[in-house]
Amino acid sequence: MEFFVANLAPIMFATLIVLLLSGFPVAFALMANGILFGLIGMELGLLSPALFQALPQRVFGVVSNDTLLALPFFTFMGLILERSGMAEELLETVGQLFGSVRGGLAVAVVAVGAVLSATTGVVSASIISMGLISLPIMLRYGYDRRLATGVIAASGTLSQIIPPSLTLIILADQLGRSVGDIYRGAILPGLLMIVMYMAYVLFLTWARPCAGPAMPASARQTAEPSGASGTRSLIVLMLLSSLSAYFLAVEVLDPDAPVDETVVVSILCWGTVAFAAASVNRVLRLGLLSGIAERVTFALIPPLALIFLVLGTIFIGLATPTEGGAMGAVGALVMAIAKRRLTLPLLKQAMDSSTRLTCFALFILIGSTVFGLTFRAVNGDLWVEHLLVSVPGGETGFLAFVMIFVFIAAFFLDFFELAFIVVPLLAPVVDKLGIDLIWFGVLLALNMQTSFMHPPFGLALFYLRSVAPREDYRDRVTGHVIPKVTTGQIYWGSLPFIGIQLLLVLIVLCFPSLVTHYKDDVVKIDTKDVRIEMQGGGFDSNYGGEMGNPFGN
Repeated sequence: MEFFVANLAPIMFATLIVLLLSGFPVAFALMANGILFGLIGMELGLLSPALFQALPQRVFGVVSNDTLLALPFFTFMGLILERSGMAEELLETVGQLFGSVRGGLAVAVVAVGAVLSATTGVVSASIISMGLISLPIMLRYGYDRRLATGVIAASGTLSQIIPPSLTLIILADQLGRSVGDIYRGAILPGLLMIVMYMAYVLFLTWARPCAGPAMPASARQTAEPSGASGTRSLIVLMLLSSLSAYFLAVEVLDPDAPVDETVVVSILCWGTVAFAAASVNRVLRLGLLSGIAERVTFALIPPLALIFLVLGTIFIGLATPTEGGAMGAVGALVMAIAKRRLTLPLLKQAMDSSTRLTCFALFILIGSTVFGLTFRAVNGDLWVEHLLVSVPGGETGFLAFVMIFVFIAAFFLDFFELAFIVVPLLAPVVDKLGIDLIWFGVLLALNMQTSFMHPPFGLALFYLRSVAPREDYRDRVTGHVIPKVTTGQIYWGSLPFIGIQLLLVLIVLCFPSLVTHYKDDVVKIDTKDVRIEMQGGGFDSNYGGEMGNPFGN
């Protein structure tokens, strides 16, 4: 009994792990564990019966958290855009642009995955969309199955690190930091991951051309009926739009405007000019732009404009993440109406899915609140702190241990469970060690991204398995029989991309400035220039100045 009393915190934590591994629902495992050990602690005289009187107020604090309102808004925005056909248009258009390059279809999947991630923020929507649309095309033109499945699964997980990532919202809430700051910090690692994915695809198809052949000329639509290159017209449109956007941005912005504001306004100006030029060309039938130029403009500009309208207003401080998510949801509805694809069944399905995901997250958060209340009451936070601070190697050893622990835990837990169970235990220790919490949060997001890719439990692999062909089938375009995609091919295809994700974790560990640049726009005040004045008392902080001794001696 003495041993039990002295080690109540580790026994409570071990019991939680057993409950989770047994398959008991996470939210109820957390609640049951917290209440059970709370009652045990009261029976042993370690805890006061008044402990649970604080529980209603804590639960009310969870459900009244304005930051978490961004979850349903961004989820709803993504589902409306994905189900209104935006993903299909993007994949077809970008696929045509890169089709003449070896591995071009895989590069297009990464590019579209990045755009979808910045609009949906939901892994399942991105992977299922790209699996249904791009996988049959890549199989048709002879892509290696491991490359095709791996790039689709990996591109879908970009929504974990690219704003408006739901993971980043939850991590910011659990770490007690601004969502806008963690969005800023995650931008460069997210872009770097996109570049690394594309570089891997291009290198692999250069070394093994048969892994990702270029589309045959008969399948490309970039040329005009006259035989002229449509790509040339597209390049001219982009150059003219970029020049116009530059001059517009210079006129609109203050020369001393922050970098974030300059980028947002410039891109919005570029999109407006390009869209206007393409619209005039189509309405007046001027013939100045090719069909591919118009197609790219009308497929890419609306979602990009929505992305920069939502994220841009958050970055430059005009809107909170919740307000940005609300604007995004309205913008998605407007785009769906403009494409004449908003139907009542689609709206019901999007609302139902958004409600389910939000309730799922809130129940886990309430469960973790119950668990955390009891765990801290039995000094579990001190036990975790002593355990982690004593790790050899100081700060470096601590970070290495945490990254390895999260990577292994991701085999069994998804990112919601990791964020609500593990992060609250780690945050106080990280803060005590003086580690930047935004940087730590981005590291965790990058690491937890691998949880979707781990064989055999990775959710991204399950999503892709659900839409990949399980039997041989006859291609509707070529008429050839296409062999099925096996589960083993999906698993093997994920491994190189897991390696890329872990490599990026190492890069961000070695170069914190990739994340901590979010501090650059903070106004710094030189305390030497600060003057403190009081009315009537004649007080001045410059004691040797004209006012003499402030104490009136």
